[in-house]
Amino acid sequence: MTSMLLQYDDLMNPVLQSLKELGGSGNNEEINSKVIEIAHVPSEQLDILHNPVKGGMTEIEYRLMWTRTYLKKYGVIENSTRGIWALTSKGSAIHKIDEKEVVKVVRELMKKEKKTSTEEEPNKEVEWQEELLGVIHNMSAAGFERLAQRLLRESGFIHVEVTGRTGDGGIDGQGILRLGGLISFNVIFQCKKWKNAVGANNIRDFRGAMVGRADKGLFITMGTFTKDAIKEATRDGAPAIDLVDGDQLVEKLKQLSLGVITMKIEIEQVLIDHEWYANI
Repeated sequence: MTSMLLQYDDLMNPVLQSLKELGGSGNNEEINSKVIEIAHVPSEQLDILHNPVKGGMTEIEYRLMWTRTYLKKYGVIENSTRGIWALTSKGSAIHKIDEKEVVKVVRELMKKEKKTSTEEEPNKEVEWQEELLGVIHNMSAAGFERLAQRLLRESGFIHVEVTGRTGDGGIDGQGILRLGGLISFNVIFQCKKWKNAVGANNIRDFRGAMVGRADKGLFITMGTFTKDAIKEATRDGAPAIDLVDGDQLVEKLKQLSLGVITMKIEIEQVLIDHEWYANI
């Protein structure tokens, strides 16, 4: 029997504690992993998808997104344009917060804000992410491979080829990653246009196919990876495999402006100076 999922407010103090343990800052992946450890989130809950139909982020990732938004509006954490979250001076000074107070204060703030005045509102983020994942899901398998090829090229890979064919051990392509013009790595990649989670067995099969053929492996999916798959990808004594899930994929596509257009909307706010009129 699956235990009750933690709510976003239950995760507020674990998020604060995770940032303190991470040295005051961290990205989403680092924070999520640390929170799961601190809050003892049961393993069977980690693979539950927020939207089983469209795939993408897990339910715990979705709730943690809301948690970070509430804590940001409350003033205890902040985030940079590069997606790094950090404790504010207020957040660094406190050991524990009252979750009910945070919810009350932030909800009052939200009532006063116009719906179009912030790009940090979680449901806005989820809307474009889920829309893009839906578009990718409707692509053909060959189209998804070409998308991965373009993504790698835009990310600095050279000689990127799509080589996927029957009997090739699941390998869909290869490329060379050159660092600083001095060091090069031969990378083999696999693309899975799956909505569900990729398991540890898929990672093991991919590693078996890449051994002796590349320096590194890259596994790209529009879905998620199970906890065991993540462990398998970085298992001691085995060639490391880098993982890119659906959330990371759409964020990278947005960052590189590949089929994603980001527009900043300026909102005019008019304030009345009552004192000025009173002194006429």
